[in-house]
Amino acid sequence: MTEEEQDGLSSSLPGLARVGASAWLHTAEWALRGYVRASRRILGVALAPETAPELVDELRERARGILRELMESDERSAPASQADGTNQTLRVEGAALLYRSRDVRYSEDAHPAYERILTELAPDEARILRLLLLDGPQPSVDVRTGGPLGLMSSRLIAPGMTMIGARAGCRYVDRVPSYLNNLFRLGMVWFSRETLRDPLRYQVLEAQPDVLEAVHSVRYAKIVRRSIHLTPFGEDFCRVCFMEDADRSTELPEHSLPPETDKAPQPPALPED
Repeated sequence: MTEEEQDGLSSSLPGLARVGASAWLHTAEWALRGYVRASRRILGVALAPETAPELVDELRERARGILRELMESDERSAPASQADGTNQTLRVEGAALLYRSRDVRYSEDAHPAYERILTELAPDEARILRLLLLDGPQPSVDVRTGGPLGLMSSRLIAPGMTMIGARAGCRYVDRVPSYLNNLFRLGMVWFSRETLRDPLRYQVLEAQPDVLEAVHSVRYAKIVRRSIHLTPFGEDFCRVCFMEDADRSTELPEHSLPPETDKAPQPPALPED
């Protein structure tokens, strides 16, 4: 244990000691008070045996009262002591983190969050990330109502349609919208309103049966072209977790950077059942 961790633990001991001492004094006070009262009542029973049932009822009621007082005392003191202990632990861990940041001998091969993120990914999501890493940004389209009325009020029919599931070899292609939402939540991908340079990729996507079905579901429809990219954090994660050492020097496709704004594009809405 480092000196900083020892100092943090030492500073938390007085608070814990006060809580323990307070609980002990309350318990001792109740015990002594109960002992004196019980002794008097037992002496009274010895002089008047017919009062024994009353003593039993009185002792039972006193025991219930003490139990209630103990529970109320625990409820009052526990949250504060638990919060103090949690805050102190966080401060110790924060101090240790700052110490490591100043240690020139300390090195980190990968971001410490990567191990946790791997536990929150589905196998299909790993395939999607590898596709984005090796094949680059992917085209995406929204199908909306068009025509004269669409100029004034366009309604979204089918959001975020892609070929990512098929191209990545996903086992559950119907879950791709949920996968993309999870990857967005984890900071792996972002959704751009900009189009890719190659229009042929959109032509292939727009010829897919599900896109055509959405287009033909209304009298007038229009297609809005978008794209899906890895974030810098997601790109580094994929390089570390999904690339062999021998392939790390391979030149990979470039992804656009997310806009530096509070109104960054949000993930597409999930399709309705």
